[in-house]
Amino acid sequence: MRLARVPVTAVLVLLGLILQVSVFGRLQLPGATPDILLLVVVGLAMVYGPTGGCLVGFAAGLLADLAPPSDHAIGRYALVLCLMGYAAGLVRPDHGRQRSVSGALLVVAAAAVASTLLYAMVGALVGDTAARHVGLGSLVLTALLYDLLLAPFVVPVVMLIGRRFGRDPVAAAAGDDEGGGSGLGTLARYRTTRETSAGPSYKKRRSLGFAKRP
Repeated sequence: MRLARVPVTAVLVLLGLILQVSVFGRLQLPGATPDILLLVVVGLAMVYGPTGGCLVGFAAGLLADLAPPSDHAIGRYALVLCLMGYAAGLVRPDHGRQRSVSGALLVVAAAAVASTLLYAMVGALVGDTAARHVGLGSLVLTALLYDLLLAPFVVPVVMLIGRRFGRDPVAAAAGDDEGGGSGLGTLARYRTTRETSAGPSYKKRRSLGFAKRP
């Protein structure tokens, strides 16, 4: 992940963590808790790609593991968000611009279900049986509902901020928005240079051809 993206990523993750702990964590809603931090990770992963999404997810999850009133094993949520960030980054649209709302909602829905199941599975491995008392089916359904309701207000804003303030100015000036991207800027410069250099000689050959006609 480029260094230019670190400040904006840190601000978005910290803001998501504050909202998660101080607002959504105290709503006492039935079932799962709305996971605003997951939406931030998904939004950034769909701009940064799988590697950036994996790093952002791990950092965000680790902060959530350490932030009070955390009551689970450290590293549990970091593992979940790391995998979700990587998976969301694999379906990153071209240049991080999501053209379809349904596509983004589908990614959020898959991440909400997968993260809830994975979190419960890791909890079962470390001896956390809280999901059994609440009901895993209820947790999955409520997590899916809450995250889909919040996604239209969070994911597009996160993607917009990630694209606008997380760009590398050197790469942007070179015409390559994403490292190793499509290379359209290089191709355009090649075509322009070739057409400019080929133009006069083509006209000269054409004029000589007309001159030879009787």
